[in-house]
Amino acid sequence: MDVSDLDPSKRELLESVPVDYPTERLRFSGPRGDARHHLDRETLVERLRALPRAPTELGTLDHIVARTPEHERVSLHTAHLGVTTGLEGDRWATEPKYGREYQLATTRTDFARTIANGQPHELHGDNLFVSLDLSKANLPVGSAVRMGEVLLEVTPKPHNGCKKWVQRFGLAAMRLNLDPAFAEQHLRGIYFCVVEEGTVRVGDPVRVVRRGPEP
Repeated sequence: MDVSDLDPSKRELLESVPVDYPTERLRFSGPRGDARHHLDRETLVERLRALPRAPTELGTLDHIVARTPEHERVSLHTAHLGVTTGLEGDRWATEPKYGREYQLATTRTDFARTIANGQPHELHGDNLFVSLDLSKANLPVGSAVRMGEVLLEVTPKPHNGCKKWVQRFGLAAMRLNLDPAFAEQHLRGIYFCVVEEGTVRVGDPVRVVRRGPEP
């Protein structure tokens, strides 16, 4: 059977299907992307490398997005982040298979904007969009940041994307995210968990208060 007639697994998408695989065939529930906005690897690399360096110590919270159980996206200006509840209104709390290590999907705003290439930033499916260096070198596992009233800690779970992300932004983006030359930049993002709960607001400073032991 021709691969274009299959619904490939994530591993097959990464390793065996051609880069021009028609991603609109991928089946899932939730918002879908527009393949006309997908960028090829060469263009992605060029645009990502042209971005200014992100702050390493003090950044900004740019967007807050809750993902509802009905697969909708709700942009918030102010939100409560709880130790056991995560982002108020987000479906994480209703999906017990995901532990606290998956509590807050977080991505770097300019990376997300570049990869989206004109599509809405909410399409990424992340909760927090920040102007801060999220690379392994700057925020290894166990690092902590203060965001508004909240203290967040980097969890060990990799944020590598899924088939939904491939459909929305293309195979080139997914494969680049896992390429050894880019993997430690965390193009897709990282996961935080809440250590001290409270309120966050768009525009809040995001300050690195501790770096984990892993370089």
